[in-house]
Amino acid sequence: MGKEQARQQAGAGKANFNKLGVIGAGVMGQALIQGLLRKAMVTPRTLWAAAKTEASCQKIRETLQIPAFSNYSDQLADTDVLLLCVKPTGIKGVLEKLKAGGLKPDTLIISIVAGAAIETMESALGTQNPVIRAMTNTPCTVGQAMTTICGGTHATEAHLAIAQQIFEAVGVCMPLDETHFNAVTSLAGSGPAYVFLIMEALADGGVRVGLPRDAALRIVAQTLLGAATMVQQSGRHPAALRDDVTTPAGCTIGALLTMEDGKIRSVLARAVEEATKIAGNLGKEKK
Repeated sequence: MGKEQARQQAGAGKANFNKLGVIGAGVMGQALIQGLLRKAMVTPRTLWAAAKTEASCQKIRETLQIPAFSNYSDQLADTDVLLLCVKPTGIKGVLEKLKAGGLKPDTLIISIVAGAAIETMESALGTQNPVIRAMTNTPCTVGQAMTTICGGTHATEAHLAIAQQIFEAVGVCMPLDETHFNAVTSLAGSGPAYVFLIMEALADGGVRVGLPRDAALRIVAQTLLGAATMVQQSGRHPAALRDDVTTPAGCTIGALLTMEDGKIRSVLARAVEEATKIAGNLGKEKK
């Protein structure tokens, strides 16, 4: 059986692990939990979450109907998979707590923490636990995430299949070498913010020429969704699809030339470049 086939089979049906914990059950953590529950890959009895405060834990219990803890050390001994969804500034403390808290030697650790390199996490743990680094994005809240994963020193194909299974519950997942993760952080992680800004600007343009704002925003959202779907399903280059819309002496070419006058292409590309540089410094301690 090939690697991709193994991952696809692992991504279907019930999860092939017994108990999963989510440390840092904020927006992203809860979205992953909801996706797993929605796909019936886990049940509330095989799942737990952790948050900083008891108030946050109580809200999680009420909202998701799962156990939640501010001190999760007692849960580590029988947990097979740990999802780390904390902020970059919190990953060091979490790893120290895992190392001191009775972590099973075969527990799979999957981190979605931006800037946290596999080597850094493995060194902080000082164990042979399999570690997988993932980068996902906020569309996981609507089941449309783009996630990339990469395995560490002790991660096997079976571990990668588990990670693939988890992230396919909330969207699309693909393996990618860790050397690309800063770029992925800037493109997929930050990308939704770029698109929201573009959507807002296009809707403002619609309002400028007389559309009601709610109508303009609805038109923009559906147009972007439709265009993205065409790229995914057609397999054609965006430039070719753009040419299909751009008739001679039409309004589209006029609009496109105006965008090019504003250097929209280079501005967007430079934005990704700048975000990539910043992503590369997220995991580094400030001097």
